[in-house]
Amino acid sequence: MAIQVIHFEYQGQRRWGVAHGRMVDPLPGSFASTADFVRDGIELAQRSARAQAVLPLDAVTLLSPITTDRQFVCQGINYASHVRESGMDPDRIGFNTLFTKASSCLAAADADVLRPAHVRLLDYEIELGLVLRRPLTAACEIGPDSLHEWLAGVTIVNDVSARDVQLPQAQFYKGKSYRTFGPAGPFLVLLSADEWRRWPELHMRLCVNGQPRQDAYCGDMLFQPHQTLTELSALQDLRPGDLIATGTPAGCAARAPGKLPMWVARHLLSEQGKWRMFIDKGLSNRAYLQPEDVMTATIRTDDGAIDLGQQRNRIVAA
Repeated sequence: MAIQVIHFEYQGQRRWGVAHGRMVDPLPGSFASTADFVRDGIELAQRSARAQAVLPLDAVTLLSPITTDRQFVCQGINYASHVRESGMDPDRIGFNTLFTKASSCLAAADADVLRPAHVRLLDYEIELGLVLRRPLTAACEIGPDSLHEWLAGVTIVNDVSARDVQLPQAQFYKGKSYRTFGPAGPFLVLLSADEWRRWPELHMRLCVNGQPRQDAYCGDMLFQPHQTLTELSALQDLRPGDLIATGTPAGCAARAPGKLPMWVARHLLSEQGKWRMFIDKGLSNRAYLQPEDVMTATIRTDDGAIDLGQQRNRIVAA
């Protein structure tokens, strides 16, 4: 059975617990980071029982289940639908796009997202987050049926993005790393070996002010979790508690311009002029996030057996 772990603050103390409906079983012990919890707290969480849940969920302050000392690795253009809305051909995506976000952008699942004063084209991206269970410090081949050996669980990630920084400056890191641009949680959901096989059934939905924007299944990924872990193992060390955000499906505010604007931009405009046109057009696009907008995001299997909870984040002018 999938276990919904939360990281929270209560009466001035930061704790970890297991959610049973709207009640929480506070786990014994102190875990300063996600790495500490993954190393020493998973067995405690597995022994948690509903009868031990004595703390109302509404009485605690949610924290990100991924602490800011962990790495935040991301995949880009990993869903064919998003590739198409970005103006590219999925059949020509021959490689896995990898980048990082600053872990200091991590925020709670109900935290306000701060829009910096200079950012005008603020976008959302619901993503499935994978959380490492054990160190990955050498190149190795990871199979699709061994995810439970390497991964502790999953969480919801919203890869909030300043498109008017990311795209004109060609900087994924900079445009996606402002503080609060990484809501995560509410739960770190621990999965068994059998439950890991169901990751393609996880259904992602994101709404803005109640209006559906993104709706897709995780099984639509171009590069699947075992492939990404295998590739990352040859590039860098990964440690327990590190986070991998696996890309977003179609429905973002940012869209590729039509063929005529693309031709004009390519043949008649300077690089600066091209991006000025992009920003001017974006300012009339009401899908971009504005102060007081509210994003809600859920990921769960359709039968509810695996439920990552719901994020609710309000946009606030910084």
